[in-house]
Amino acid sequence: MKERTMRHCDHFFELHQDLLPLKEKILTVCKVLLNVYCNGGKVLICGNGGSCADGDHIVGELMKGFLLKRPLNKEIKDQFEQYYGAEGALAAEKLQCGLPAISLNAHAALMSAFSNDVDPELVYAQQVMGYAIKGDAVIGISTAGNAANVAYALMAAKTVGAVPIALTGRDGGKIGKIADFSLIAPEEETYRIQEYHLAIYHLICAYVESEIFPC
Repeated sequence: MKERTMRHCDHFFELHQDLLPLKEKILTVCKVLLNVYCNGGKVLICGNGGSCADGDHIVGELMKGFLLKRPLNKEIKDQFEQYYGAEGALAAEKLQCGLPAISLNAHAALMSAFSNDVDPELVYAQQVMGYAIKGDAVIGISTAGNAANVAYALMAAKTVGAVPIALTGRDGGKIGKIADFSLIAPEEETYRIQEYHLAIYHLICAYVESEIFPC
C-alpha cells in the first residue's frame, strides 16, 4: 500500500472510530476492487431510492478524478494531437483517466421495457447478465438488505463469476448473505445507514484511485 493511501485510511478511521470494527472488511473490499481494476475489470452498481443515488455517486467518483487529477498518459495525448492537431491536444489536456463503472439504475428505456415485458424484480440482474464477465464486481446497495432486485443482481453476479459486494445495514438482510463481501453499517435508521455508506464508499474510491494513479 502506498504511503498516501495509508494516510487516507488512517485519517478515515480517526474520524470514524465507530467503524473500526469494520476496518478489516472495508480494507478487504478496497483490495478486491483494486484487483478488479488492475486485471482490466469493471464495477457495476445498483440500488433503489437513496441507494440508487449512491450508486450514481460512486460512478461519478470512479469515472473521473476524485482526489487526484488523473491526466492522460503521454502516448494517448500524442495520439490525440496526431489525429486531431491542436484541437485534439487541447481535449487531451482536459480529459482524465477513468475507472470503468456503470450505474445499473441509469438505463430507463431498458428497465421499463424489461419491467413491462418480463419482471421488474429482475431488471438489474438482466443488466448484470449483459455487462458482467468473470473478474468484474457488482456492488448492491440496500439499507435493509432485502431489496429483491438488488438481491437478484448479486445472484447473477456470482453466477457469471463477478464478485458480489453488498453495502447494507441493520442485520445485513438477504443481500448480506448472498454477497461474498458485505459491509453492514452499524445502524437501524435508513438515513443513518446511508450516511455511513457515503463515508465508506468515499474511502473505497480514494483508496483505489490512490493505488492506481501516480499523482
